[in-house]
Amino acid sequence: MPVVTFQILEGIDKGRIFRELTTPVTIGREEGNTLRLNDERVSRYHAKVQSDNGEIILTDLESTNGTRVNGNVVQIRRLRPGDRIGVGRSLLLFGSEQEINARNAALSGISTPAAGDLPSSVLPATVHAQTLAAQFDHDIDYHLNPHDKITVAAGSLFLGSRPLPPLPQKMTPAQAARLAELLEFLHRHLTLATENISANEEGSQVTLHYIDWQRVMAMQMILARYVRAVAEPELLDE
Repeated sequence: MPVVTFQILEGIDKGRIFRELTTPVTIGREEGNTLRLNDERVSRYHAKVQSDNGEIILTDLESTNGTRVNGNVVQIRRLRPGDRIGVGRSLLLFGSEQEINARNAALSGISTPAAGDLPSSVLPATVHAQTLAAQFDHDIDYHLNPHDKITVAAGSLFLGSRPLPPLPQKMTPAQAARLAELLEFLHRHLTLATENISANEEGSQVTLHYIDWQRVMAMQMILARYVRAVAEPELLDE
């Protein structure tokens, strides 16, 4: 089984290193956790780290105070060496020194690929491994530049020179159809909610009717529910 390393940067356990823990790993303050923290803000069983299809996945276990990755509250998230995981008052650094240095070296040595225009054809039902996007590992919370062009290179989507989050790999036709239906639903309703936007004479400010703004908020809530349901599929049975 894959092994993982965590270094404690902040909190009562600051300075401790949990080396080469065999996955799956549980994080919490209760005895029995693989990675036990002396932090009253950490839940008894706070989060789980597991391996799936060659990737390391962090899942929040309905913790009281939530789990953060690089400052963002998450329910489920892929981990990359150098990611910082916040639980309670503790801050954990994911990866050994060698793994983090290797990732930094790989990122610093990558140049922007030559990218062609995004094709108008529909993506295939089976989406192959996004190897280029994996090489370009990045955080998802960067500012979108509306002037950047969407392009495709080596099977990955880019916004300008930044890779977009990769699609799930090797989906079955049924899974691909469900994902396409979900994205089409969100795209259609976001389009309907914003089609009546009006701009001032200078074009420096836009106005949205209140009911349309509520539609945008509804889309945000739906997306939040879907993200949560990915980590907790049983929510869809309620």
